[in-house]
Amino acid sequence: MAEQERTRMRERGPLQENNYELLLRNREEFATRQRTGTIVVKPANRELQITRQGRLMYLLQPMKYKDVPLQEWLVFTQDIRTHSGKHRHQGGIIIYVVEGKGHSIVEGERIDWEKGDLVLLPIRPGGVEHQHFNDQPGQPCQWVAFLHLPIMDYLSMEMQQIEMSPDFQKS
Repeated sequence: MAEQERTRMRERGPLQENNYELLLRNREEFATRQRTGTIVVKPANRELQITRQGRLMYLLQPMKYKDVPLQEWLVFTQDIRTHSGKHRHQGGIIIYVVEGKGHSIVEGERIDWEKGDLVLLPIRPGGVEHQHFNDQPGQPCQWVAFLHLPIMDYLSMEMQQIEMSPDFQKS
């Protein structure tokens, strides 16, 4: 019978943290979140905030909510009682009107919208100044906005607040 030679291998200790290991861990966490992350986001699990731009509720916000897939999207609602703040950024936002009737002033031009409309904020290198108004104050007026963060990054999007929301000024 032939003799077999045995070689003992020492077990490797824990891997040293380095950029490559960090990348692998990040990709593994991303893949897990895509497979097992929260599928339904309920407004009851989110916080309505009074901000300089108005009454916002972020449904997807990757800097805060890390338990959901689609970490490359900002999705938020805005309740407009009278009007929002006014700000400027490069555009590229999709707004779906959920309730109410109103208008936006985009670079000085009035754009009317109502429930069911889709408002597309254009992409412009120097930014797009805009503000949103409820045409029926006292009646509900709400929309949901979708912003794809890779586009925001590609545009090197900057945001400049020009006027504060009246809701923020009262808080």
